Amino acid sequence: MKMILVRRFRVLILMAFLVACALHIVLDLLPKLERSGAQPSGEPGCSCAQPAAEAAAGGWAQARGRPGEPPAAASAAGDAGWPNKHTLRILQDFSSDPSSNLTSHSLEKLPPAAEPAEGALPGQDPGALRPLDPAHRPLLRDPGARGPVPPPGPSGDGSLLARLFQHPLYQVAIPPLTEDDVLFNVNSDIRFNPKAAAAENPDWPHEGPEDEFLPTGEAAVDLYPNWLKFHIGINRYELYSRHDPAVEALLRDLGAQKITSVAMKSGGTQLKLIVTFQNYGQALFKPMKQTREQETPPDFFYFSDYERHNAEIAAFHLDRILDFRRVPPVAGRMVNMTKEIRDVTRDKKLWRTFFISPANNICFYGECPYYCSTEHALCGKPDQIEGSLAAFLPDLSLAKRKTWRNPWRRSYHKRKKAEWEVDPDYCEEVKQTPPYDSSHRILDVMDMTIFDFLMGNMDRHHYETFEKFGNKTFIIHLDNGRGFGKYSHDELSILVPLQQCCRIRRSTYLRLQLLAKEEFKLSLLLAESLRRDRVAPVLYQPHLEALDRRLRLVLQAVGRCVEKDGLHSVVEDDLSPEHRASAGR
Repeated sequence: MKMILVRRFRVLILMAFLVACALHIVLDLLPKLERSGAQPSGEPGCSCAQPAAEAAAGGWAQARGRPGEPPAAASAAGDAGWPNKHTLRILQDFSSDPSSNLTSHSLEKLPPAAEPAEGALPGQDPGALRPLDPAHRPLLRDPGARGPVPPPGPSGDGSLLARLFQHPLYQVAIPPLTEDDVLFNVNSDIRFNPKAAAAENPDWPHEGPEDEFLPTGEAAVDLYPNWLKFHIGINRYELYSRHDPAVEALLRDLGAQKITSVAMKSGGTQLKLIVTFQNYGQALFKPMKQTREQETPPDFFYFSDYERHNAEIAAFHLDRILDFRRVPPVAGRMVNMTKEIRDVTRDKKLWRTFFISPANNICFYGECPYYCSTEHALCGKPDQIEGSLAAFLPDLSLAKRKTWRNPWRRSYHKRKKAEWEVDPDYCEEVKQTPPYDSSHRILDVMDMTIFDFLMGNMDRHHYETFEKFGNKTFIIHLDNGRGFGKYSHDELSILVPLQQCCRIRRSTYLRLQLLAKEEFKLSLLLAESLRRDRVAPVLYQPHLEALDRRLRLVLQAVGRCVEKDGLHSVVEDDLSPEHRASAGR
């Protein structure tokens, strides 16, 4: 009798195991079944005009109350399943893990219909874009040199930005470019072929007439997508030229191009998404976490502060007004969380965190070390969410970048202080260490210090440069999401590098003095520049007013250095012909 009971028990265990295996197989196949059973969706516009309950019907019906699980039934009105995987070649990178060379670097209107795709690299001959070879083709020169192009910003006599960019300080030319000074060489004979792209990747989205991308008599580079034009315009001295039309076009693309794929970005502390567009461009999406008027709580440490999407947008515009041009283009956008994130993602971990809030809004939280939980979920209204989209830099396989630890990096500890916070002579030690023993790099750090102080950004732990250009090149200003957190407080410790080293470029000093004048007030210039963004107003007015106050503090700090060490010891004359000639060698 005992043996019979043991056998029955073993049979029950085996049956339970088989049932569990079958259940796992069904759950794994469920998304595919949902996709095959879903009917064609309607117009790909905003669904916010529908009631939230209706917009979340079908596949979302069983998600209520179980935010961590995927829906158990297919949507009757939309496409809620997994898109087919494609073999798209990734051509950009925007990592933010500071410990490796893979690092990056951070309202009521709806975006218009997406523009037609402008070209894609899979249909282009691999020889179209590659690292420089002196024996290859002629260089692609400054895109802005093809013809007169109006300066960025609104045109017209009433535009303060237009008058600023016509000032002589904003007309200083960079040294002539040699083969060693441009990031890429372009084979101008290669033309984009949409049929080849479609043959290589059947999922390549092509809309419009077949001859849309065929040769029209223009140079082949004119047919490249704007993100690729941005990449091939990078040189030793700048990420983009002052009047490069591709930058303005890229900003429009970031706000309007159709989104075809979304995935969570690895690394970093907070949730960020990698967005792929119809023309194969990519961008880093940072969703809105705080309203415009919210300040960073006084008890928050700088390393646990929120990353603000509007700070990324404002940083790009501020960097351009300061004439640094070291921040990749960033634009704001309203994103439909259902159709532009959930329905196009191939990331199951991200997809499973979507749920419907008690207020019938679509929410998700993803996976990350900070603020990725149901308590810190990102919710739409009902499924529209605002965010920033930062254009990717060229992929590391095409253009390697070197990561440098910021000498004035903070301790990132609740009690410990960094060496520079306790040693007033710390800069002398830094200036004896390569590459800071040359004036070029230390002056770049001073520019970055001023840029961060104006924004109130305390989170500059690392920075990057393009490896190809060695040490004589600019610092890329990446990951600016922790700027513009407090308008009622000026963090003077950010200015310590400038106060300790007492060095600044003459061009930077003169531009700061110009922006401190009433006729070219920094706050008014930034407000005008930001007005053109899709999510304007980007900054709360007190943040703009804080910029003018902080600018005066910077000029006062430089003034004290001049009194102490003399003008010629503090101000590096980078505008003299002799200096510019040496910079070009």
